[in-house]
Amino acid sequence: MQNDSKVVPLSKTNPDHPGSSPVARLPVVLLQVRDKAAQQLKESLQTLFDNADDTLFEMADRAHNNAEQNIFFEAMRDLRLKRKSIERNFLDKFFEAFLRLGHYEVAEPILSEPVSFDKLALVHNDDLERTVAVDSMVTKVMNRDGVALNQLTTRLNELIPQPLTDESNPLGPTLLCDFFLQAGRSLGVEIKVKLIILKLFEKYALSNADQLYEEANLLLIAAGVLPDLKVLPSRRSTDRASAAAATEAQRADSAALVQATENLDKSVQEVFSALQELLVHVRGNLTPRPDNVTEARPISSQDLLRLLSHLQQYVPRAENPDDFDLRAQLEQLIGRVSARSGKFRTVGTIDEDVINLISMLFEFILDDRNLPGSLRALIGRLQIPMLKVAVIDKSFFSRGSHPARRLLNEIASAALGWGGRDDSQRDSLYTRIDQIVQRLLHDFVDDPAIFTELLVDFLAFTSDERRRSELLEQRTRDAEEGRALAELARQRVQQALNDRLLGKTLPEVVVRLLQEAWSKVLLLTCLKHGDESNEWKAGLLAMDDLIWSVEPHDEPDARQRLLELVPGLLKSLRDGLSSAAFDPFATSEFFSQLEALHVQAFNHVARAPDAPAGVAPDEPVDGPSMMAVVEEIVLVAPGEQVISEPLMHLPENDEGLMQVDKLRLGSWVEIQEDEDHKLRCKLAAIVEPSGRYVFVNRTGMKVLEKTRMGLAVEFRRGAIRVLDDSLLFDRALESVLGNLRKLKG
Repeated sequence: MQNDSKVVPLSKTNPDHPGSSPVARLPVVLLQVRDKAAQQLKESLQTLFDNADDTLFEMADRAHNNAEQNIFFEAMRDLRLKRKSIERNFLDKFFEAFLRLGHYEVAEPILSEPVSFDKLALVHNDDLERTVAVDSMVTKVMNRDGVALNQLTTRLNELIPQPLTDESNPLGPTLLCDFFLQAGRSLGVEIKVKLIILKLFEKYALSNADQLYEEANLLLIAAGVLPDLKVLPSRRSTDRASAAAATEAQRADSAALVQATENLDKSVQEVFSALQELLVHVRGNLTPRPDNVTEARPISSQDLLRLLSHLQQYVPRAENPDDFDLRAQLEQLIGRVSARSGKFRTVGTIDEDVINLISMLFEFILDDRNLPGSLRALIGRLQIPMLKVAVIDKSFFSRGSHPARRLLNEIASAALGWGGRDDSQRDSLYTRIDQIVQRLLHDFVDDPAIFTELLVDFLAFTSDERRRSELLEQRTRDAEEGRALAELARQRVQQALNDRLLGKTLPEVVVRLLQEAWSKVLLLTCLKHGDESNEWKAGLLAMDDLIWSVEPHDEPDARQRLLELVPGLLKSLRDGLSSAAFDPFATSEFFSQLEALHVQAFNHVARAPDAPAGVAPDEPVDGPSMMAVVEEIVLVAPGEQVISEPLMHLPENDEGLMQVDKLRLGSWVEIQEDEDHKLRCKLAAIVEPSGRYVFVNRTGMKVLEKTRMGLAVEFRRGAIRVLDDSLLFDRALESVLGNLRKLKG
């Protein structure tokens, strides 16, 4: 083809072309330095992230409260999710810095601005802490490895077109810290956590800076770059004398750590030994020795773990009603092992004690009515994973913060409010717990680190759920408190109306206006200003004046008073109805009828003194429709139902009332609604002064409202039960120990 000669391979483009890649401008030896350093830095970052979980978990373990603890757990989750992107971004920044070494840059002169102390005062505390931490890290590296870094910078200046300093050297601590800070910008963690991660970067990356500089210098010397500059041997091989003090300090730290570990191990052993003393009486039931066998060979803990891992694959699903008897299954499996080996195999004493203890703990858990049945069956599937943890690590029984033990407690705590009527196929909590169970059954062999990972993820999940439910719960409380204030105001208005109207016969239009319209004016006034305010008193006065103005009067000064009263009364009524946004058409009709009533009243009081000149006072006259108020007025808010208090009244020392008074905010209860349905809900508010008890479900939504007397009646019927929200594992262990002590005694 004629055009073939015009095709130019990309690999043969002119390296001097302005658009060519800057990589081409870097000498080969510099690329070798970069790639060697990048590999070491990548390995250092991986070590950092591998150890970050343990460090943050330890910080969480030492936290003073749940809020602080959750900060560290959420940081662990965030770090695990973003570690790959942080590693990638760090190396991208590192490579970009090397690319810039091949560029000519015309630097603009930098004019220093006068220092403003006002600006200094505005530096954010977090930024200041981070800056101080980074400065300290850089200073340590420069003091320790500054000479080797300076030699490297000098050699690099022989290869690149622009001057380089230790601060602008991509392998220097200043830029390495900057790359790490930029790469970690996406971490949504608090400053205390960022400072911890920075310290980890110092420990796992910057502490090896001497190796970076030594290997880079050796590569450059081999390429003939300033070979006369004597390369400094690694401080790890030469600074023995100067590091003697540091070594002694490390030795002392190590000794203290060993001592602390020994003390911990001793404490764990003491607790487990105490448990073993109680377990003596249930020992020997697993793989009992036949009479014709004299010698038994114990199975090692490692072999036991392998047998348990085998059984783990056959744990039935939670929906399967068949019981899974772990001890029976294990006994059968060991019997097959004995038959295959030709020697009677048994479980060692310590491992048998662990198996018995875990079995009894899960017997309690599977019978614990505080947990909903569906989730109880799901949690029961964790028996083998928990047994394997206990075989590996006896601190499972003595350390409350043990990840596996805490995971069990957190799952049970979250499950407490799960309702039996929740759709288990779509419910997010059920699904998340099921995923944890499946992950442990499929993936857990002998590395307990999986429990830390699952605990962190589950805490992040429940933390999100808890935040949403607390928000809705607070809205529910606010609404109920507002409703209580409105109810109190309504009772006050109701009382004012009954005091003035009950037993009277008045024009129907006036009675309806006061009951349907003016009651709303008074209600708003009471809510806004209170029942001691001048506005409230003015509203009552307007009601009193209106009633007086439509009643018959024979006293001599009634005419004059009516003349003086009506203009101000009409203005007060118009202003009040307008403020309550009452229907203007209905208002206009009412005032037309009121005008007729006032004219009639005025004529009545005008004729009373000289009756013979006109119509007699007792002569019937066509008048308005009258209404006798004989029943107490009850005001009910639109759409609201009045809670009917139980007819029975109990004495204050009644057992039911005493149980109600023991309820605390946050208590979970289970209420038997009917034969088939139970409702699990939490006491979110006790609304005063009405004394209403408001309950919400686990999402924070209101599901039940009861009076104190109503709850007492439910307690007396046995239809309500307070759920125990203490830690499940601790509750189970306490029960098992109690039973073992009885057996021993």
